[in-house]
Parts: sequence; structure tokens; C-alpha cells
Amino acid sequence: MKTYTHLTTDERIALMLMKSQGLSLRAISRHLGRHVSSLSRELKRNHTHNRYDAVQACTLARQRRSKPRPPCRLLPGSELFQGIAKMLRRGWPPQQIAARLKQQWPDSPEFHVSHESIYLAIYAYPRGELKRQLISYLRQGRGKRRLRTVSEGRRERYPADLSIHLRPPEVEDRLVPGHWESDLIMGAGNRSAVATMVERTSRFVVLAKLDRPTAECAAQAITREMSRMAPSLLKTMTHDQGSEMARHREITAQTGMNIYFADPHSPWQRGSNENTNGLLRQYLPKGTDLSTVSQERLDEIAELLNTRPRETLGWKFPVEVLVEYLQFSQSNNLSTIN
Repeated sequence: MKTYTHLTTDERIALMLMKSQGLSLRAISRHLGRHVSSLSRELKRNHTHNRYDAVQACTLARQRRSKPRPPCRLLPGSELFQGIAKMLRRGWPPQQIAARLKQQWPDSPEFHVSHESIYLAIYAYPRGELKRQLISYLRQGRGKRRLRTVSEGRRERYPADLSIHLRPPEVEDRLVPGHWESDLIMGAGNRSAVATMVERTSRFVVLAKLDRPTAECAAQAITREMSRMAPSLLKTMTHDQGSEMARHREITAQTGMNIYFADPHSPWQRGSNENTNGLLRQYLPKGTDLSTVSQERLDEIAELLNTRPRETLGWKFPVEVLVEYLQFSQSNNLSTIN
């Protein structure tokens, strides 16, 4: 069984030196025998003044270790625990409970807990009838939690310098359009597919028909449909670790978009795209042979989604938000020229 250990001082010094020499995280990972994700987290947590200093990193790490752990909020019998138990009995999953607590008591952080904390509290509860009841309220109702393991064949496929964690900060803010999330939805027997692209700021949807569910066809279809967009809207695209994006460099060369990849098994990092895929199943149910669906029909479905009022947009249409941005951008360009 593998156990995690913090980076040593020597490893931090080596990381600093090799990073200053321009080595990629993948190369540094091989040299140190450390996972790329561990190095990425180290750089993110311990960099100061836009650079990584090994001495400062060690100081910050010691300071974090010296901080006392906060007391447990979900003690059995507490008011918060009893309130959560009532929500569980009503069939609410821990994710909804955690979100509701924050909404109900926005100014009372002592009532805020993560869904993971709720799971841990349930499974750590002393044996007995109440524990069995609490577990039965969960959607899966398992007596034990499944180990979250990743098979060798489904680990990170793409270079560390294309990690989602290295995207420009403006992508997270959703203030500037032009940053996309993408995926494939598969047809019957995984023999057909459609590429889905969602613009993060406006939630504007673009669909692309694939001749076959291969990396070559994915690159051709995504390039074809995204090239129809205004150049100012082609900044970045974030995909999952699927092998269908093996020819991502071709997409970048043809469209100018920088492509980044989410962590393995982390669909929440592309939440807009995952939500859109769910909406698409209203028109393209699972088990549909997508090879029979024309690009014209996909364009019709995209238009239906792009002219649907969205709460997150203040009940505007995605197409309205996108057009407003293009008009604003064009007027700014004209004023700059004049």
C-alpha cells in the first residue's frame, strides 16, 4: 500500500533548480520519482511573488503543519448532525445538503460542512441501528465506501504543461468569453459520437458530428465547427483525459486555441459541459445511433439550447450574452481606431 509523504527540503531545492532551467513538470516528475500532480500542487501552494523559492516553500509548509486542526463540527448528537440526519431522511444527497446549509446560513460558517464531511460522519458513526438507517438514506446504500482507485490504463495521458491547473486565471472568472469546455457523447455501442463544446461565460453550445469516434475525426470535426466562430472567441478549450483528443495539437494549429486537460475522473472541473451533455440527452437519448443524426439536426438542437433562458445568465439566452460581448468588443475596436 502506497502512502503519501511531503516533499523533502532536497526535493524542493531540486524542483526549484530544474524549474528555473525550463524543465517541464513531467521531466521533473521522472527525475524525482514524484507524481506530476504532487509537484503541481507544491508549486501552486508554495509559490510567492510569482516564483517558487525552496526556502520559502519549506517555511510555508512548516507553518501549515503547526496549525491545529479545527474541531469536528459533525459530532453525533449535535444540532447540526441532527439537522443533516433529517435532510437525509427526506432523500437529499450530501451534495445537496452541503449546498443548502450554505444557502440557509450564509453568514454562519459554523453550519457549513462539505459533502465529504457528511459522508465521513455517517461512516464513522458507531455501529448500530441508527448507522444502518443513515447509510440506507444514501443513494447507493453501501455498507462501506468504495475505494477511489485509478487503473493504470486511465491515468493522465497528456503533458503536465497542458494541465487545467496551468490555465490563465481569467478562465476561472468566467468574465471574458472565448474559453470553452469540450467532450464527446457516445452513441449506441460506442460506435458513433458527437463532440460538444460549451463556452464558459455565455454557456453557448456548439455541436459537431464525427464520421467515426476516433482522434482523427474528433480533431477534424472540432476544428470544422469551431472555425465558424469569431477569432476573438477562440482562446482556450478544456477537455477530459479521453484518448479522442490525442491530436489536440492539430486543433490548436488550425484554430489558435490553447487546449488544456482536466484531472482524471474529475468531471466537476468541466461542470458547464457536463450539465450541457445532460440537457442534450433530451434530444439524443442514450442508445441512439448518432451516425444517423445529421450536422443540420445538431445545429437545430444547439440553437434550441442557445435560445433557452438560463438562470445563471439572469434568464438571458446564451446567444444574447455572446452577441452582446461581440458588439461591445467591436465598438471598442472602432473607438480605438478612431
